Amino acid sequence: MPGTEESLDLRVRSRSRASGPSRGPRHGNTMTQLDSEVKEECLREDLRFYFMNPCEKYRARHQIPWKLGLQILKILMVTTQLVRFGLGNQLVVAFKEDNTVAFKHLFLKDYSGTDEDDYSCSIYTQEDAYESIFFAINQYHLLKNISLAALDYGENEDNRIGLKVCKQHYKRGTMLSSNETLNIDSDIEIDCVHLDLLTLSESSQAWKRSAFFRLEFYRLLQVKMSFHLKGIDLQTIHSRELPDCYVFQNTITFDNKAHSGKIKIYFDSEANIEECKALNVSGSTQKSTRHVLVFDTFVILICLTSLVLCTRSIVLALRLRKRFLDFFLEKYRRRVCDADRWEFVNGWYVLVIISDLMTIVGSILKMEIKAKNLTNYDLCSILLGTSTLFVWVGVIRYLGYFQAYNVLILTMQASLPKVLRFCACAGMIYLGYTFCGWIVLGPYHDKFENLNIVAECLFSLVNGDDMFATFAQIQQKSILVWLFSRLYLYSFISLFIYMILSLFIALITDSYDTIKKYQQNGFPETDLQEFLKECSSKEEYQKEPSAFLSCICCLRRRGSDDHLILIN
Repeated sequence: MPGTEESLDLRVRSRSRASGPSRGPRHGNTMTQLDSEVKEECLREDLRFYFMNPCEKYRARHQIPWKLGLQILKILMVTTQLVRFGLGNQLVVAFKEDNTVAFKHLFLKDYSGTDEDDYSCSIYTQEDAYESIFFAINQYHLLKNISLAALDYGENEDNRIGLKVCKQHYKRGTMLSSNETLNIDSDIEIDCVHLDLLTLSESSQAWKRSAFFRLEFYRLLQVKMSFHLKGIDLQTIHSRELPDCYVFQNTITFDNKAHSGKIKIYFDSEANIEECKALNVSGSTQKSTRHVLVFDTFVILICLTSLVLCTRSIVLALRLRKRFLDFFLEKYRRRVCDADRWEFVNGWYVLVIISDLMTIVGSILKMEIKAKNLTNYDLCSILLGTSTLFVWVGVIRYLGYFQAYNVLILTMQASLPKVLRFCACAGMIYLGYTFCGWIVLGPYHDKFENLNIVAECLFSLVNGDDMFATFAQIQQKSILVWLFSRLYLYSFISLFIYMILSLFIALITDSYDTIKKYQQNGFPETDLQEFLKECSSKEEYQKEPSAFLSCICCLRRRGSDDHLILIN
């Protein structure tokens, strides 16, 4: 108010006259103390403003929450981008899977349509082995006449069109069944032959009678057939996108390494997307592609803006922390605790920055894929999927401004250190059970064949899944192993479900109860919180200097100092 400012100015000038020249030192000390109080009040005001939420900042200083609005827009844009990319990626995955199934029916003799295990099918006689090998070769030769797809022959790694057949076998070996003797040289030899289309077209089929195809099964390890095929995915045209051209690297492996009388047949197909040559598609496909590229560019600009704003906020927060640490050390002659130091590092901003970086890189890859310059769908999917996950997790930050929703965040923060320590201890027991189950039950149970499957099986048991099947599938070939399996499974389930899992839940429940009590009775105050509350007593004791300080604090804040205040 004008009257208050004039009276305050008169009091200050009268005090300066009364002090006179003889009171110079005291006057200097008073002004120094006054300047220190001004700095303290300005720092306290900046700290209060920093820890406000966007709505409180708008009510306090009418600062528009740009980052809040930008994050909401980014959520909508990134989610829309992910859904569009996911629908296109779904077509790619479906096309690859359909072609793999079609190849198995084309090249595997008597394929039932369902894989037997991790291999496609199996054979048990020498006649079946020869027939399966020759069947695959003949099907490759007649591919264009029998296939329903738009396929063509592709060049292999040797830049040759044709089918490459390699066999692995022991170097030398003799087998005498009469006296049950076997002489094997364990060195492995690899012989290969290339069958081009001209050779396969011979009416006499002399290649079948070559010495290469006279197999000695007692020293044969495996036969591997590899060939490349080209195809084009036309279903993307219905989605107003340019079609993709594929190169399928197919491999058929006849595995006889076990020499158990059963040859396992594996079929592997690796599809690589390549740029289509001389592609001419008329219609609205090109226009739709341009719209998608423009949309992706807009997403990149939004994420860049968000990245700059959040990085700026972190930098300004670190500057404010330095001001507070220097002031606290100067006034109280001690350092601030680590908890107060970390209060200035906003983990949500770090999460947003990581999300923005992943979205920008993923969007650039997506644009290159859309333009048919790159074909790495997997990396793009990981980047866009993870960034969208982080974006939606970041929404919890704004829900935390409400007390009812903030309980979840505070409970997770309080329980996380204890949960991690508890998991480290429980993990040792879990690993012990994993190794024990693998070495003892592996030969007798499908779910304990390797360490990865054992870990997944035990995790399912902890969650109560598939218990009866795990008990029932144990083979009763050894009474000792069967009894051990019962002791092993009962002890694991009892220990982890009834004890460890209950203690895990109890840790989180205890943290939740603690947070509820703090919300009712108040949270423990740190040095930072006590500093922000110190002004209440000073305002009662020094009312006039308080008004004077606030006036000077506002007058001394210049436009260039806004970066010290507008943190969030």
